[in-house]
Amino acid sequence: MRRRTWISLAVVVAVVAALVVAVVLRKEAPPEVARLLPEADAIVYFNLKPLRALTQLDQHPVAHDADYQAFIDATGIEFEHDLNQAAFAVHRLADPNGPNGPVAYSEVFQGRFRGPRLTRYLTAQAAATERYAGHDIYSIPHDGRTVRVVVLGYDLVAVSNTPTTEQIHSIIDRYHSAALPFSGNTLLAHHYAEVPLLSEIWGIGKIGLPFASGQQFHLFGLPLPVPVDATFIASIRYLGALHLRLVEIAPTENAAKVSVGMANLVLGLMRSAQITAGPQDATATDWNALLASTKVEQKGNRTILSAMVPINLVKSLLAAKKSSDAATDLNPQPTKPAH
Repeated sequence: MRRRTWISLAVVVAVVAALVVAVVLRKEAPPEVARLLPEADAIVYFNLKPLRALTQLDQHPVAHDADYQAFIDATGIEFEHDLNQAAFAVHRLADPNGPNGPVAYSEVFQGRFRGPRLTRYLTAQAAATERYAGHDIYSIPHDGRTVRVVVLGYDLVAVSNTPTTEQIHSIIDRYHSAALPFSGNTLLAHHYAEVPLLSEIWGIGKIGLPFASGQQFHLFGLPLPVPVDATFIASIRYLGALHLRLVEIAPTENAAKVSVGMANLVLGLMRSAQITAGPQDATATDWNALLASTKVEQKGNRTILSAMVPINLVKSLLAAKKSSDAATDLNPQPTKPAH
């Protein structure tokens, strides 16, 4: 009897230990919406719930264009209110001059979706429907491409506009194995460990995609000494203030040294411009605080930029954008008459 009691106790302890390990691993694993993404050249993730609470985005209605309003009316889904998490994958296409352009995208959304209404909408819009692994994939023509949409679960929807079905199939396959906490694509496997804990926004990928020309990165047509084959890890998290961190993983230490020098030069120019800009309003003060907190350092082949972004600066920029949108709505540009 005593031996059976010890065996039972050992089994209980083992089960509890396994559960604790699973919980710890799950906390350190990438978010599910990111783990579901197929192989890609870049990934961007947003956790919108804390950002919505922080910026109060959903408390300030904005005008919708006609297509988006029709979508809201048909499905009852308004992304400003209903979307909680989103992950985007960027795929470099083999022929940048082809009919699908230089890149394609795959996305996974988590939020409050009205399943029956969304399914009716997708059925009405789809030119074709494919059944794969127990899920319906809706193929919807849009801007010369085929957009494929699948409802994975009551709170998960995936979308892809890649030329083939490979990526949307991969998302469905990953969904069926999503219980594995460290499942995911190669970018996550290699670099997610470097994303700081509690990051609400982060991205991993090559900044040269899709803006690079040849072997040099261009910004507004100007060549910059940023290696196209460098991988970047960007993140934003809220710890009383918004902490911004950008890591460039350069191919060599010398390349990282060049990036540090260029970043400090640009930072110095920006600080000088703010100092000589004249009277300082609240927004200018916030910009100065941002620039003062920004620092750049090198660790091996990594260039690390960190900064603290004032919340009021984010709110003022959002307010300015909304004012600009409202002005555009009040003063629409004249359209050409139809022929």
